[in-house]
Amino acid sequence: MATFDVLLPVKNGVEYLAEALDSICLQTFRDWRVFVLDHGSTDGSLELAHDYAERDDRIRVRSLPQAQGLAGLLNAGLEMCDCKYVLRQDADDISLPERMEVLAAAMGADPELVLVGSLGDVIDASGRKIGLLDMPTGVNGVLTATPFRTPVAHPTVAMRLDALRCMDAKYGVDFIRAMPLDRQISVPGLAEDYFMFGQLALVSRCMNINQSLIKYRWHGTNVGATKYVDQTDLALRISRYLTESLAIINNIKGFDPAPFCNHGVNLINFHGRTDFSEEYEQLRRFMTKVMPESMELQHELSYRKAISNRLKPVMGARYASHAARHGIRHVEWRTVRSWMIKDMKKQPILTLTSSGLVA
Repeated sequence: MATFDVLLPVKNGVEYLAEALDSICLQTFRDWRVFVLDHGSTDGSLELAHDYAERDDRIRVRSLPQAQGLAGLLNAGLEMCDCKYVLRQDADDISLPERMEVLAAAMGADPELVLVGSLGDVIDASGRKIGLLDMPTGVNGVLTATPFRTPVAHPTVAMRLDALRCMDAKYGVDFIRAMPLDRQISVPGLAEDYFMFGQLALVSRCMNINQSLIKYRWHGTNVGATKYVDQTDLALRISRYLTESLAIINNIKGFDPAPFCNHGVNLINFHGRTDFSEEYEQLRRFMTKVMPESMELQHELSYRKAISNRLKPVMGARYASHAARHGIRHVEWRTVRSWMIKDMKKQPILTLTSSGLVA
């Protein structure tokens, strides 16, 4: 049994796969296996993975062309695991050499920790740094962010396998089962990570380390770029679903997180509405009842209040006050900036309609 089993899905990713596998092979922590989960590649990815497996018997290749979406592929991978910690790695990303060592130390220091992620650098197709992968940190950061955005970057995570199996936690399914059976949803792709990690955050201890441990590649063919509207619409459904599940668990009245979500560092347009003060008060009452009092909670409440008024001068002034008290976070500033320049953006601000989000 290895300490880490790495799940590395790939479909026609030969351009970057060697660099991704090399980054695992160069880890300072040596007790690992990799499961390369090929989803029907036709570009040589499968053959390249087999070449690596022949050189290092810790690399295992599994061809799973019939798996149902990314969730099905990863769930098949979870079934193969026999380890302490499941690590995720994407076929176009790069793990820094100390990644496993740092995550193993974090898991070892806190036996209650079920999931740990990290920050990262965003790189382009050529490997040039173009941004930051900014996630909430601190003991309660993942929990307090969960209603509003994906709280963990999928390719940064390690998860405690015995805890996942105890909860029967899988990608794409409702495993906490707070919602009535006839209203439960499944998420086979596009946002399967948000659905899984959001549920884990509601019922277990999850956190992000305040350290960059991966290089996350953004090259224009990422799902977030090619299926922006569909992915954001699904992420909003998940935000509402998770919030309602948390309300059911705590037997209190919930709130609608939609006016405060910043999926893809964008706010949602509500046909010109600018003031969500009443909705913010519902949010504040809910979160202060169900979440531990903490610096992370106060930070989240402060930021969501800042964006509760969409008039640009008001939002700008409120954000400046928030940043002065709590510091500047990349994703928060980008969300505010996105709204301020929404009329000049190539990527549209989405509007919520009765049938979902539209560009």
